[in-house]
Amino acid sequence: MQYRISCLAILLTAASFGAAEKKLPVERTSNELIDLSATVLVDRDQIQQELGADPGADLVVVRATVRAVSDKPIQLSLDDFYLFSSKDGQRSEPFAPTQLAGTATLVVTPAGGKATEVRRGPTWGGIVGIGGGGAGNSGTTPSTDAKVESKHDDHPSPLLAALEAKVLAEGEVKDSVSGLLYFQIVGKVKPKDLELHYKGPGGRLALRFHP
Repeated sequence: MQYRISCLAILLTAASFGAAEKKLPVERTSNELIDLSATVLVDRDQIQQELGADPGADLVVVRATVRAVSDKPIQLSLDDFYLFSSKDGQRSEPFAPTQLAGTATLVVTPAGGKATEVRRGPTWGGIVGIGGGGAGNSGTTPSTDAKVESKHDDHPSPLLAALEAKVLAEGEVKDSVSGLLYFQIVGKVKPKDLELHYKGPGGRLALRFHP
């Protein structure tokens, strides 16, 4: 009986060790083509300090660095990434700065009705974005009898300037590039609940964050 218990304990220990081995690397991972490292900001005050403006709720910011490991340059795109929440299964692709703080507005005038300004995109506190098909985007489909015009605000947005200045740059990476990725995760979330996934010309990589 004691022998069986000992064997069972060994098997459970091995199983636990195997499960631990399957966990994603923390904040850094690599393959033969690229090295990816990242940290995450989920606290609204920290994000405001990073951007110099309050972006509102439900925005998660990832500081990412991508480095080409081989002599072969890597073509980098925001579409190569997504953020996954193991807490509730939410999956978010990065937003472009103009999707978060753009200045475009649709002016919809129904036949015989009053003109209405419609902004399309995610709305978090002070942010209203435009267009796009990223996570959290919403749109309004006007009636076929409505008149639709595009209107642009000529006043520069301080938040848009900050988002554009710090976003992870797209293009060919020969050495390394660092910048921010902007995601929408609705509700309270902790760093330990999040996984950053890369799937692009450099292969597939994934990492998790420190608690």
